[in-house]
Amino acid sequence: MGRAGVAALILLAACSHPRPVLSSKPIGKPIGVAAPLGLPLLPAAVTAETVALGRQLFFDPRLSLDASVSCASCHNPKTAFADPRRFSLGVGGNAGVRNAPPVANAAYNRLQFWDGRAATLEEQASGPMMNPVEMAHTPAGVERCCGDLAPLFAAAFGPAPDGGSPVSLERITRALADYERTLLSANSPFDRFFYGGDAAALGPSAQRGLKLFRGEANCAACHLIGARSALFTDGLFHNLGAGMNAEGEIADPGRYAITRRDADQGAFRTPSLRNIALTAPYMHDGSLKSLKEVVDFYVGGGNANPHRDPLLKPLTFLTGAQRADLVAFLKSLTGESKQ
Repeated sequence: MGRAGVAALILLAACSHPRPVLSSKPIGKPIGVAAPLGLPLLPAAVTAETVALGRQLFFDPRLSLDASVSCASCHNPKTAFADPRRFSLGVGGNAGVRNAPPVANAAYNRLQFWDGRAATLEEQASGPMMNPVEMAHTPAGVERCCGDLAPLFAAAFGPAPDGGSPVSLERITRALADYERTLLSANSPFDRFFYGGDAAALGPSAQRGLKLFRGEANCAACHLIGARSALFTDGLFHNLGAGMNAEGEIADPGRYAITRRDADQGAFRTPSLRNIALTAPYMHDGSLKSLKEVVDFYVGGGNANPHRDPLLKPLTFLTGAQRADLVAFLKSLTGESKQ
């Protein structure tokens, strides 16, 4: 698919609808979301009712037009809520054009999707449902499909003021977002070593990899590690030259399709590295199959193009053993997860 086709799908996914909506404010008692070791405090409150409803919806294939695809189809709990396929399959077996980002810890993202086109988890949740390649629904259609869950919607958000159905797209997306806000993963070997003071939590190779990550390799310039917590992302957009076509051109405009700023050509959001060992394949287009390939890609300085980020420098001085240490460190970022 060419650049125009990718941009068209993105714009379709971002479209909103002008229909009247019900209030999506939960009526239950707000509860905090506890952050495990290594993650910052999450300034969000959910309710038990919205989380339970959101979990049910997350695994419900009726959110797709032909009842073949659920959120979990592309965000699999067994792979840290990512998709092990290079491109996810939507209704009718339609293939997308990007690798599905993990949902775990997405509550911390400043912007959602690889190109940042959604500002909230709620906006992100509606995108796939309305995307013709993914779930291919309409607002009215997805609301009808959830009609039998009306008692759960009423318990979470209250009845409709006019006595009609308490189900609405906005309530669906709020419930999904609240469930996703609870999908936090940390307390990894790295966290227990770095933040918990457990010297035995990280092996010698991973410790050497951590030193390289923060030092000579300069990985932490974009995959940030703070004094008290680490999201392993700067939340910004960078062009690495990943996903170039056979002619050496940028195949996917990335952030540029949203901002139309020339500097954003081929730029994509820095992903968190948490659970990275579970979320292959890598890059926005799933073009790298292993962590070794990822490290080698960075060692080579990515792929040259007019918009490549100046932060990206070749690391050809790294030996094979040092590259293996970096991989060992990345594997230490697999944390405990809730489903």
